[in-house]
Amino acid sequence: MRFFLSVITALVLFTSCASKLGKVLKSKDNEYKLKMAEQYYVQKKYMNAQQVFEDVMPYFRGSDKYEDMFYKYTYCAYYQKDYMNAESLFKTYTENFPNSVRLEECEYMRCYCYYKQSPKVDLDQTATSKTISLMQAFINTHPQSERVKQANLIMDTCRAKLEMKEFKAAQLYYDMGGYNYRAAAIAFSTLMDDYPDSEKGDEYKLLTIKAYYKYAELSVVDKQQERFEKVISECNDFKERFAGSKLAPEAEAYKAMSEGKIKGLTKNTIK
Repeated sequence: MRFFLSVITALVLFTSCASKLGKVLKSKDNEYKLKMAEQYYVQKKYMNAQQVFEDVMPYFRGSDKYEDMFYKYTYCAYYQKDYMNAESLFKTYTENFPNSVRLEECEYMRCYCYYKQSPKVDLDQTATSKTISLMQAFINTHPQSERVKQANLIMDTCRAKLEMKEFKAAQLYYDMGGYNYRAAAIAFSTLMDDYPDSEKGDEYKLLTIKAYYKYAELSVVDKQQERFEKVISECNDFKERFAGSKLAPEAEAYKAMSEGKIKGLTKNTIK
């Protein structure tokens, strides 16, 4: 019974609000409409505010009220999590009001809207890459802004996401095994080049070594010595670049195993 009454109450309130909004939209008094749009905005009824702003803005275009209206209209989209539309509106705001005191804020918010569209790691990361590009442009344009610190943190988050996506692609080659080990080794090596400051550089290098070792093992005998030598070369590079790594002993073990394989191949050749 209580649930039924709650549903009825909610329907009555919704109908009442919808009826009131309808009356506002039908009004011929544009000043009244603007007042109601502002009221809806303050009340955080962003969908209502958006509809009324959208209806009345053409009448105020060119007036001293238009910029503030467009600003709030833009945030209506943002607060409803319509980030694609909000990004476009923030961009339009910066183009239409280049001398606004809110210019820096809206340039940042445009970047932030791209960030909010950044999907899970496994999906297309176009929005993530775009976020990095736009945030860097924002920092270059506003180096003294108080938003620079946050912009840098967001870029770090986006780079970590792109790094993880690239890592997963390399790991997939590795997990597929067989002659995909060579593709995995190249992918892990590329990952290191793309993210030279990564804290996981030694892990990527060791995975490169492992992949090349497994690839060498699967190779035809005539190619094995050359490919085990490649493993040794990668192990030597590991020692130079990550001498203090806790993974160094494992890299040395792969070097020793590869040298042993080459010795075995040499003996068989002599026989």
